[in-house]
Amino acid sequence: MRQPKTLEYLYLDFDGFFASVEQQARPALRGRPVGVTPFETKDHSCVIACSKEAKRAGVKNVMPIRQAKAICPELVLVPQSPDLYRRAHHALLNEISSVLPIEAVKSIDELTCRLDGRDKHHPEMVGQQIKQKLRDNIGASITCSIGFAANRQLAKMACKVNKPDGLTIWHPKDMPTPLLCQPLEDVPGIGKRMHKRLMRAGIFSMRALWRLDPKHMRKLWGNVTGERLWYALHGYDIHAQPSKRCMYGHSRILPPDWRSLFHARNCSRLLLVKAARRMRRAGFYSGHMWLSLKGHNWRWGKQVALYHVHDDQACLRGLDEIWQHALNELDGERKVKQVGVALYDLSPQNEHQLDLFLQADRNRGKWETIAALTDQLNNKYGRTVISLGSWCPPPGGYAGGKISYTRIPNMEDFW
Repeated sequence: MRQPKTLEYLYLDFDGFFASVEQQARPALRGRPVGVTPFETKDHSCVIACSKEAKRAGVKNVMPIRQAKAICPELVLVPQSPDLYRRAHHALLNEISSVLPIEAVKSIDELTCRLDGRDKHHPEMVGQQIKQKLRDNIGASITCSIGFAANRQLAKMACKVNKPDGLTIWHPKDMPTPLLCQPLEDVPGIGKRMHKRLMRAGIFSMRALWRLDPKHMRKLWGNVTGERLWYALHGYDIHAQPSKRCMYGHSRILPPDWRSLFHARNCSRLLLVKAARRMRRAGFYSGHMWLSLKGHNWRWGKQVALYHVHDDQACLRGLDEIWQHALNELDGERKVKQVGVALYDLSPQNEHQLDLFLQADRNRGKWETIAALTDQLNNKYGRTVISLGSWCPPPGGYAGGKISYTRIPNMEDFW
């Protein structure tokens, strides 16, 4: 395994991405503390993203609105605009790629680049060039923090050190001194549970973690992830294992007027159809579906077998089956705060086969043809012009195209 002696990676993280995009698009918000909410509201729900100014005042992401307003009375609430964030994301990537090729987009507000021979020796110049490009061609409201290091993991940690609008260089010759100053919680891969496990094992600092050997790290994590983390923290060029798609799903926090079982059911139909569309575009079939409902201090969920389908009719039929259980088991007056659906147990289209022990639905092929024609018509007109059953988006829209840190929505998600 190779241990680089020079800088090889740049990691970039946009500062308060969603709120800063709102500030760039709306000059009246610039310089003010901004909180992005799921829908237009004054007291309900939470701040799902906040600006640099709001963070300085003590507001945090995923904080109840009332708590955020108590901390920062000047907080300006703005309903989310996911399509605006998607377009901003692609515009920003175009500017960055004109300076340096992008190796991987890690999320809607994070990316990584591999440095070539010239850039390795002039990291500050590269970082300032990227920042200047964004200021000149996008705007000054959207800032980013950049980290340079020998591998992607260390570069990601470095970029978090001097937020916002920072530029941090961890050269291999200076390691591990800057790393040892960081708290354990700042290591990607050490969440609350892992942090508690490390505490129980007597690991209270980064220095103590650094002194462990690879096998001990593997034992603490219970798998090879701990050993891989050891090599990453010690500057080795180690890459994440390729991930495999395991499900397609959507969830939605319902506006106060939509928190009945009736509206939750309508919303779940829309979310499911959007998830099925994404699944078909990617060429998968689903063997199981999950519906989850969440309220104040309660949650309910149930799965159903689909026997590897991908058309809307089969998916909606499975959803109706689950909802029959929900209506029988839940009080009709229950207030549903959040609804989610997921299609999982995926099989690629080229490996799809019917279960020999089940009688094949004779109309399955016809429904799949109808689903394909529906997708073609919607693609042609760039919106949902035809759907199976009613199409009633909840107030605020963006069902299936909501804010997501881990997934960049496609244009089709907003139809």
